[in-house]
Amino acid sequence: MMDKQDRRSFLKTAAATGALGAVGAPPAGAAASRITNVKLGEAAPFSFEALKQEAQRLVKEPYRNPNIPSPEITSQIDYEKWGHITYNTDHALFADTKERFPVEFFHLGMFFRKAVRVHVVENGEAREVLYDTSYFNMPEDSVARQLPPGAGFAGFRIQEAKDGALDWKKNDWVAFLGASYFRAIGELRQYGLSARGVALDTWQAGAPEEFPDFTHIYIGPETQDGVVLHALLEGPSIVGAYKFLMARGKGVVMDIDCSLYLRGKFTRFGIAPLTSMYWFSETVKPTGIDWRPEVHDSDGLSMWTGSGERLWRPLNNPPRVMASAFSDTNPKGFGLMQRDRNFDHYLDGVFYDRRPSVWIEPKGDWGSGSIHLIEIPTDDEIHDNIVAMWVPEKPALPGANFNFSYRLHWLADEPYPTPLARCVATRLGNGGQPGRPRPKGVRKFMVEFLGEPLAKLPFGVKPEPVLWASRGSFSYIFTEAVFDGVPGHWRAQFDLTVEGKEPVEMRVYLKNGDTILTENWLYQYHPF
Repeated sequence: MMDKQDRRSFLKTAAATGALGAVGAPPAGAAASRITNVKLGEAAPFSFEALKQEAQRLVKEPYRNPNIPSPEITSQIDYEKWGHITYNTDHALFADTKERFPVEFFHLGMFFRKAVRVHVVENGEAREVLYDTSYFNMPEDSVARQLPPGAGFAGFRIQEAKDGALDWKKNDWVAFLGASYFRAIGELRQYGLSARGVALDTWQAGAPEEFPDFTHIYIGPETQDGVVLHALLEGPSIVGAYKFLMARGKGVVMDIDCSLYLRGKFTRFGIAPLTSMYWFSETVKPTGIDWRPEVHDSDGLSMWTGSGERLWRPLNNPPRVMASAFSDTNPKGFGLMQRDRNFDHYLDGVFYDRRPSVWIEPKGDWGSGSIHLIEIPTDDEIHDNIVAMWVPEKPALPGANFNFSYRLHWLADEPYPTPLARCVATRLGNGGQPGRPRPKGVRKFMVEFLGEPLAKLPFGVKPEPVLWASRGSFSYIFTEAVFDGVPGHWRAQFDLTVEGKEPVEMRVYLKNGDTILTENWLYQYHPF
C-alpha cells in the first residue's frame, strides 16, 4: 500500500467546501469531548435526517461559493512544497480515544485550495476539528505556517486499526481528497481507481461537467460494523446528503446511502461513479510507446444484469471520446475490474498487478436506466480516462430528488463470481492466415476464456463460438485449447472484415450444444 496519494491522484480536480457549521442549534449542557489532541469547535446536534433536511433547505437558496482561505498563501504551496508537509500522528483524530481507527488530515495547497470542514460526532453531537499548523510537520520556512487558525483541511485519510498487526501511523485504508473523490485499498493492500459522490454530465455534448464538493464531513462514532461518516455535497446545480458505513476486512466494504436534490438539469446524471485509468494492455499497444507490456488500473467493465446475464467489456483507449450505454432494470451489480494479476504483465514498481477492483452492488429498487462507460483518449498513465456509472431513466430536472443505496466492494475480484468461464484476455492483430498475404481491412481477434465449464468438456469436444457484430462479416472462425497446462483455458479466434472507420460493436460467447459455457464478451472495435 502507498502511504501517500500518488501524483496522478494529487493532480485531480481539487476539493471542497462551504461555511456551514454542525447541523442544528447548539444544545444546552453539551457533554465534554473525550478528544484532547486537536482543537474542537462548539457542539451542535447531528443526525443523518438533520443533514438531509439541511440539504433540502440549501438547494432552495443560491449556490454558495466555495471556501478558499488565504489563496495568496495556498497558491504558493506547489506539489513539491505540499509533499514536505506531513501530518503529525500525535494529533491524529481518535489517537487518544477508544476508537480503533485514527484519522489524519491533508493540508491545503495549490492543487487543493478549497477547504473542507471536518466535524467529529460524539453522542449525537458534532464539533468541528479546527485547523492549526501545529498538527503538521513542515519546514520552518514553509509558507503554510502563515495560514490562519481554523483555515480547514484539504481532505483526510483513515489509518489502520491501533490494535491491528500493522503500524497504524504508516498505513491507511481510505482517503477522501478533492471534490467528491474518495478511494480505498483492496485486499492486495494497494490504492488504484477512485469513486466519487456523483458524476454530472461527464463528457456530455453541449453541457460542461460539474464537479460538486464534499464541503462538510462528519466522522464517527465507530460501531461494531465499522467507521460511520456523513458528508454534505454542494455544487452549483445540486445539494446532497451522504452516509457511509466503511468496514475493513479482506478488502474494504462501504455501504452508502445518498439523497440528492437538484437545482439544475442534467442529461447524464451519474450515480455511484467510478473513475479509473487505462492506457494500454495486451489488447492493443502501439509500437515503442512504453517499455512495459501493460499499464492500467482497470482492464474491463463487468456487469451482472437484472435478468442474470454476465457481461464483460474490455476497456479501450479510443481515438476519440466514446460513451457506451448498457440498458438495464434493477442491475444486480457492475464494476471496473483489474483481472490481470500477473506481475510479469506490468514489470514495474507501482504495483498495477495489485490495484483493487471495485464492484457496485445496488440495494433496493434502482428501477430502469443504463450503465454508462466513458472512455477518453490518453497518452500517459497520469490521466484518469475511464468513468463508469449508473444513469437512471428518471429525468434529472430542477426540483427533482433522488435516493439511492448501494455497497462498494474494494477487492481483488468480484464478490459474487459467475460460475461461467470468464474472459481473461483480448488480443488483436492483422487478419488472414500465416504464410499468406494479409488482406487489408481485416482484423484478427483472439478472445481467451478460462473456467470450470470449459475444463469439464469431454475429451475431443470443442466449444462453439457464437459471434455477432453491428456491421462487417466474420471469417476464419475456430476455437482451440491454450496449451499452457491450465485446464479450461480456451481461445476463440476469428477475423472481422469491415469497411469505414466507425466503431463496430461485437459480442462473443462459447457454448456446447444448448449449454452456455462463458460470460458474454462485448467489445467496441475501432477500425483504422
